[in-house]
Amino acid sequence: MQLADALYSQGFGTRRYCRALIESGRVALHGRGPAPHTVREPGQEVDEEGLVLRVEGQDWPFQRKAYLMLHKPAGTECSQRPRAHPSIYSLLPAPLRQRPVRGGTPGVQAAGRLDQDTTGLLLLSDDGQFLHRMSSPRHHVPKRYRVWTRHPVDTRQTDALRAGVVLDDDPGPVAAAACEALAERVLDLTLTQGKYHQVKRMLAAVGNRVERLHRVQIGALALPDDLAPGQWRWLDAEQLRLAGTAALP
Repeated sequence: MQLADALYSQGFGTRRYCRALIESGRVALHGRGPAPHTVREPGQEVDEEGLVLRVEGQDWPFQRKAYLMLHKPAGTECSQRPRAHPSIYSLLPAPLRQRPVRGGTPGVQAAGRLDQDTTGLLLLSDDGQFLHRMSSPRHHVPKRYRVWTRHPVDTRQTDALRAGVVLDDDPGPVAAAACEALAERVLDLTLTQGKYHQVKRMLAAVGNRVERLHRVQIGALALPDDLAPGQWRWLDAEQLRLAGTAALP
């Protein structure tokens, strides 16, 4: 792969702009091999394996496909065109928002959505197959939530959530894959369907109300304790495997 193509594929701008970055001496290479060194030839061949681009002083590991996690903070929308709150995409660096995607919207996209007041683990990628697998109800990827409720939770409610409740626009009952009361007003709830406002509607169906909602796990991948609200990081191979593993609490 030529250096200009590698830079373009990572979202650093148009092909013309990437060539200009290289020719002006603002791109260096490091990773495997020699120490970081500036390259001014856009057509130089580069090895993708272990490649790290240093663009205007900032290191960027080459990723053929982007897979990342974000700790979504409250008061943000999972939309490219937010209506009332900042977009989660504003929390990401420009290259991730600009990665070229053939036949689709540029940049990484969220695998499903969380409401503006919901916090916690969110996965993003520019891999369409991965996004579909993680968000489609047909694949039944479990998602675990911590739920704080307005009223005390009793066994009648937890039993009903596990057995299945009827929502106003669904013909059949919708059941939690797992449900456990952690405190008087705190639930651990695992779902596999991913319906619109599902947690809030299920709690309403058993006579309670969600006061706060936080997603703690997708598949067998838990939100790291050291990832603060608003922060993101790349998924490594093991984390990517865990995200697609159907592990229940």
